[in-house]
Amino acid sequence: MWSRVWHYRISYLFIAPFLICFTLFIVVPITSAVALSFTYYNGIEQPRFVGWSNFRYLIAQDMLFLKYALPNTFKFAVIVGPGGYIAAFLLAWLISRLRGGYQKWVALAMYTPSLTIGIAMTIIWLPLLSGDRVGYLNSILLKLGLIDVPKLWVTSPELLMNSMIVVTLWSSMGVGFLAMLAGILNVDKTLYEAGRIDGIRNHLQELWYITIPSMKPQMLFGAVMAIVTTFKTGSIGVELSGLNPTPEYSGHLIVNHINDYGFIRFEMGYAATVSVFLLILMYFANKLSWGLFGTKEE
Repeated sequence: MWSRVWHYRISYLFIAPFLICFTLFIVVPITSAVALSFTYYNGIEQPRFVGWSNFRYLIAQDMLFLKYALPNTFKFAVIVGPGGYIAAFLLAWLISRLRGGYQKWVALAMYTPSLTIGIAMTIIWLPLLSGDRVGYLNSILLKLGLIDVPKLWVTSPELLMNSMIVVTLWSSMGVGFLAMLAGILNVDKTLYEAGRIDGIRNHLQELWYITIPSMKPQMLFGAVMAIVTTFKTGSIGVELSGLNPTPEYSGHLIVNHINDYGFIRFEMGYAATVSVFLLILMYFANKLSWGLFGTKEE
């Protein structure tokens, strides 16, 4: 074995940077999190092994997690994940129908919000969703007579989650959107010609029978990116409401729960347990994506 390794030493040299980065930033953190999840660790003392106690507390006794973090995360993920994914695909398809030099400018306009969410939060969303009469949304609705009193869009427990969903959907046209746009634009045009000969009569039939089957790798990548982005989102509720925790924990997600225990309470072992639980959720969600868009060769 070692002779074969030495024979292909140049090949190993080329893949060494990726392997080193993958080990340092993926393998080591995941392994450390799994190990710490079985301990009590406060960041100062040596980790103390507690077995399955953290996991038992998580799934049976942590009411903050069971009543708020887990349901809120599922609600947020079910709407934002598929919603953002479908919107990204439809926008990519509509942009691909444009002619001339409009494609790149419209694509840039759709992609930019995912890069400038921090700036947009300050100059667009916070003034728009302000809870007083001068907030843009309240001002418009009051003038139209649709509401009688200003709505507390980001501090009301009943409205905060809806505001989080809208803002996140607006900023969800990221790398997955660009991948799907590239996949649509690179579908072999001769397939469309052959499809018209075989009886395809409109663009929707082209989309269903030719475009989607031809770009499964890009759709798989977009699905994975949508899942990762949705589950790792945590600060949006705090940024909108300006409160940590959010009002009545209405915007409390699993990532907020991890930050709470890890960086406020300094219960690193329990925070690692919640992280492992989130990792398992993301794994099964990704398996679902592979089942829908993956192939045996992949």
